Amino acid sequence: MSNNPKSIRNVVLLGHHGSGKTTFIEAMLYEGGEIKRRGNINDQNTISDFTNIEKDRQNSLFSSLMHLKWKDSKINMVDTPGSDDFVGEVISSLKVTDTALMMLNAANGVEVGTEILWEYIENYNIPTVFVINQMDHEKADFEATLEQAKARFGNKVLPFQYPLNQGPDFNTIVDALRMTMYVFKEGGGKPDKVPIPESEMGKAQLMHNAIVEAAAEEDEQLMELFFENGSLTEEELSKGLTMALSAGDIYPVFCASGLNNMGSGRVMGFLNDIAPSPADREAVTLDDGSELTVDNGQTTIFIYKTMSEPQVGNVSYFKVYSGKLKSGDELTNTQTGTTERFNQIYISNGKNREQVDELVAGDIGVTVKLKDSHTNNTLGPKGKDRKIPIIQFPNSRIRVAVKPPSKGDFEKLARVLHTIHEEDPTIIVEHSRELKQTIIHAQGQLHLDLLKYRIEKVYGLNLEFDDPRIPYRETITKRADDSYRHKKQSGGAGQFGEVHMRIEPYTEGMPDPDGLSVRNREIVDIESGGQLAFFWCIVGGSIDSKYQNAIKKGVLQKMAEGPLTGSPCRDIRVCIFDGKMHPVDSNDMAFMIAASTVFKNAFNQAGPQLMEPIYELEVLCAEDVMGDVMSDLQSRRAIIMGIDAEGHYQKITARVPLAEMKKYSSTLRSISQGKAKFKMDFLEYAAVLPEMQRELVKAHQEAVES
Repeated sequence: MSNNPKSIRNVVLLGHHGSGKTTFIEAMLYEGGEIKRRGNINDQNTISDFTNIEKDRQNSLFSSLMHLKWKDSKINMVDTPGSDDFVGEVISSLKVTDTALMMLNAANGVEVGTEILWEYIENYNIPTVFVINQMDHEKADFEATLEQAKARFGNKVLPFQYPLNQGPDFNTIVDALRMTMYVFKEGGGKPDKVPIPESEMGKAQLMHNAIVEAAAEEDEQLMELFFENGSLTEEELSKGLTMALSAGDIYPVFCASGLNNMGSGRVMGFLNDIAPSPADREAVTLDDGSELTVDNGQTTIFIYKTMSEPQVGNVSYFKVYSGKLKSGDELTNTQTGTTERFNQIYISNGKNREQVDELVAGDIGVTVKLKDSHTNNTLGPKGKDRKIPIIQFPNSRIRVAVKPPSKGDFEKLARVLHTIHEEDPTIIVEHSRELKQTIIHAQGQLHLDLLKYRIEKVYGLNLEFDDPRIPYRETITKRADDSYRHKKQSGGAGQFGEVHMRIEPYTEGMPDPDGLSVRNREIVDIESGGQLAFFWCIVGGSIDSKYQNAIKKGVLQKMAEGPLTGSPCRDIRVCIFDGKMHPVDSNDMAFMIAASTVFKNAFNQAGPQLMEPIYELEVLCAEDVMGDVMSDLQSRRAIIMGIDAEGHYQKITARVPLAEMKKYSSTLRSISQGKAKFKMDFLEYAAVLPEMQRELVKAHQEAVES
């Protein structure tokens, strides 16, 4: 535990699936003395991948918090999943860390997952160090991987090391920062430091000079010292490199083999010496525009992750942004107003937690059994409305419906889904009245598989998925006039209302209707999207204006479940221009029924058009699978809008109907062998093809009649 923010290093490990993050962390923990033997993914005994499903799948599905002591620093490390199905775990980890270790697979280079992760690194403006891992792989190619990184991320990518040998015999690293060579014994661990051979001195010196120049460029005084002396002292060099790394002006590159425990110690030494502490990072801008620094004496924490554990309940992972959190402290949740007491504070190494008395600003810890505080909540002093900006999670990319279980199980399932959403905000649960389904929105098929596994194994509930219905919309393409008289007589007072209506497609700014005198106009925003323009054009009092709201309500009722498929209607102008009423039998109900019926009749004469949701799709894929990806998209009625290079990957932009995106996540993973990722955002509604409209209308009519 640290008692000084300056001695804390918060590090997130990022990388494409298979880049070796978890194995590298095992080496770091072992070298730091936190564990006695290194775990292995195949043996299912690593510190970070400790849940049963992670052991079964042999890859990380959740972020995991670890720590170690190295020289002067407490290094907090967050291991993250490599699949972007679990991008929420990555983004929440980036929120609370100060340096990223981007792991690159020496055999595969800059992979598609790296490209996607880089977008989040840029969003959080986080200093980044590259580690080219798996130098012991038979296909390891340090130079090719380095060149790919430079091509994608620019000349800020600066090698600090290179391997003297690579492949299965890898055991030697030339370090251009320290101008020494590290030779590892079999089994790795602490290397022998030996002089750089004469044959390598020229290459190492060029690298060293580039590092010194990058450090000197950060400060005028350092630049002057560099010109005067031709070099910088170790202290001056460290100062300049810290500034350069923090400003994002350099991305240092190291090489390692996590599996053989070679190189992790040098990376930790660099983190200790050069990486920024929480105190070195910019102050946090709060929601009200004020700034919060680590030296602010009042305690403020932010919950970045919540997990529910059997026999424990809610486990909250948090960062102390200011002040000092002590066991027994009470803080107020600024979102809910709830007062929370921190009876127990822990530091974590995976599932192993060690209780501590306090945590200082900048540190990351764990607590349990908070009453009403979850991910994205800020807790601070009572009466202080401090809100740290929440984590912005990406839109979902896959949706499924839940097959309704028994009534008793459904209520329990609803509570479980609510709990899981609080743990993972990238899972959205929608109870759609329009579609009459419970819809789960997630990041991909693996994300859904994990959800299903947890609900069945942890909560003992059976969860079955169904195809989600498509939220179609209905509109019209031309004008139609019609009338309807509703007349009903049964004993006493009857019902009477006659409505003459014109309907036509509505667009903002269109001219007033021909031949009608508009007495009142109202633009109604419809909850499901689009608008109703309701014009009252009655002249001479054929219908009393007191029935205006009833007629509008009747129209809106029919628009909520349109005449074609029962889907909501949108973007229609309705003009009420004539009608009749009865001094005794007319009432609101009569005019509602008349309006609803005449709207339906006029709608069917006005070129009714079914609209489908269109999404903008971005696919990032390797060039060798681009043809297969595009062929699949064209089979889904996609319109390709553009193809651009992004690093050494291709980015395909397309417009595609939501109805065609069923199982796209699984299909893309299959046809690309995992060399592609995608994201999608709602774009617009567009007309469906006539044949498709006929089929959908027929299916709806058969369902209504059955």
